[in-house]
Amino acid sequence: NMELDKLEDIFLKRESFMQLIKNKFPETYPNWPVDLSDKKSQITCRETALKGVEEMFEALGHLKNWKPHRQTDMPEIDREEFLEEIVDAFNYFFSLIILIGVDVNEFYDAYNKKDKIIRSRIKEGY
Repeated sequence: NMELDKLEDIFLKRESFMQLIKNKFPETYPNWPVDLSDKKSQITCRETALKGVEEMFEALGHLKNWKPHRQTDMPEIDREEFLEEIVDAFNYFFSLIILIGVDVNEFYDAYNKKDKIIRSRIKEGY
């Protein structure tokens, strides 16, 4: 029994969760992969992405010590809650990726392609 690749495991868990949600609340997600040229599909993708952005804002809400004008230091942060909000955001972003029909290999390839570009920008001056 070979252990699943961690990224692959995340993709499988997210897609099976999306399926559970869709079975219980059919209007939540359309059938995927969606047709990205379709208006309804674009609305769904936009809403899913914005939910991820919302979760990132919730995560940032845990950071209280960044304001330059604040007189009193507030260094206390619940790291676990902060991370949980970031995971929530990633879940929506993974849902978006799955909705458009991108699998773990295509995502990994796109990630590496972009990584190469940003590294060469640093080396060659942007």
